[in-house]
Amino acid sequence: MNTNVVDFVRGASTEISTHDEDLLPTLAGKLPGGMVMYVAHTPKASVEDVVRVAVKAQSVGFRASPHIVARRLPSEEGLKEALRRLTDAGVEQVLLVAGDLERPLGKFTSTLQVLDTGLLETSAIKRIGVAGHPEGHKSIGPEEQLAALRYKQAFGARTGIEVHIVTQFGFNPEAICAWDQRMTEQGIALPVHVGIAGPTPPHKLIKFALQCGVGASLHSFAKNLGSMASLARLATTADEMLLGLIRGRAEYSGSRLVQPHFYAFGGTLATATWLRAVADGSFTVQPDGRKFVVNA
Repeated sequence: MNTNVVDFVRGASTEISTHDEDLLPTLAGKLPGGMVMYVAHTPKASVEDVVRVAVKAQSVGFRASPHIVARRLPSEEGLKEALRRLTDAGVEQVLLVAGDLERPLGKFTSTLQVLDTGLLETSAIKRIGVAGHPEGHKSIGPEEQLAALRYKQAFGARTGIEVHIVTQFGFNPEAICAWDQRMTEQGIALPVHVGIAGPTPPHKLIKFALQCGVGASLHSFAKNLGSMASLARLATTADEMLLGLIRGRAEYSGSRLVQPHFYAFGGTLATATWLRAVADGSFTVQPDGRKFVVNA
């Protein structure tokens, strides 16, 4: 099991916000060189902030993947300039998401509109991440989500840009593995970078889950927080999620869950330290195979 965990985690990505800019040199010393580092576009940040921090992340040895949030783009010209600055600095990957602003800053309300500008395929961007929601989305129905993924898959096939899915985090690896199978059955062949919450206290995790709109497993987690028997059936820690996903991948030979993506939720250094220890194999799996402990 240790070997399976290490192999899975060595391809992992993680993320920072623009507030973590000063931590980049420290993170570069903790994490493997060339690791993909997403740069989140938080509510108070501007596109310029995200671009600046992504360029810095690229300069210290990460492969930066800045968020391009459709509803936070002020204009098509602003998108073009952002892509120019990013690619001039060697950035080759972005994460494209719609965002949740009720009133968009410009004309874009969806990721499909951004794709339709043609700016991504004429830039030097080689890889695009798109959002996946294994437990559903509060504003978009399952058929609309599936249609959007088919559109994005076709975009990748037409342009030669590599497209992958980055999922929301959750607490139920079985539900994620079942979603993985459903997507394959529906013709979605995109690789999936499955979202996992890094080491985070439970009360903080629920707060972020509510903000992110995590679905069924959140309700189960919150409802049963005081019941240890019920909690035991959920993966409420990063190690439990990892092991649950690895078991699920082993049971389904056609799995598209190719690597994990760790959400740090403000605990950037703690997540980086934990992630490096796991990638180095410095952990001990408990006898039941459901949890592991990182060695100090």
